[in-house]
Amino acid sequence: MAYPIDLSHLLEQRKKKVIPDQLLEKYGARLVSLKKDYVLFDEGDPARDFYQVVQGQVKMYIINPDGQEFTQGIFGPGESFGEPALLGGFNYPSSAMAIEPGKVWRLPRPEFLQLLKENFEIHMKLDQVLCKRLQYKTMILTEVSSYDPEHRITTLLKYLRTKLIKKETIDKA
Repeated sequence: MAYPIDLSHLLEQRKKKVIPDQLLEKYGARLVSLKKDYVLFDEGDPARDFYQVVQGQVKMYIINPDGQEFTQGIFGPGESFGEPALLGGFNYPSSAMAIEPGKVWRLPRPEFLQLLKENFEIHMKLDQVLCKRLQYKTMILTEVSSYDPEHRITTLLKYLRTKLIKKETIDKA
């Protein structure tokens, strides 16, 4: 069974910023230019800053004991990353590196927490983003640990299709 997937919807969804640029600036965020392969933080570093991509892409990854890299996510314009460690007060469980030249907003943890305290709607938006990531990771872990490759691919395609249909419904409203 084939599922038509229009990736432009996913790209449009990425353009939506978690936190508007003006609000980040108001709370003291700095716009940082990144060169390709620039490492923003390493696995095990204390979580000190909120990051939101303006241009380019950033990948979060781990290196396993055998030296193999496992990419946990790739974040593009409008997307934030590394928030669970920042909010949870634990060290980053993975590293983050620019995979192409770009720019990110960087906001220190105390100012980020103040921004969330004073802007409930932003807090809720961020909570929704984190919940969607958790839902996706739970689905993937279940698939990888419990099903054969064909089932995994079918489930992923159904998930992406459902996501796109919801996006189209919202856009038409």
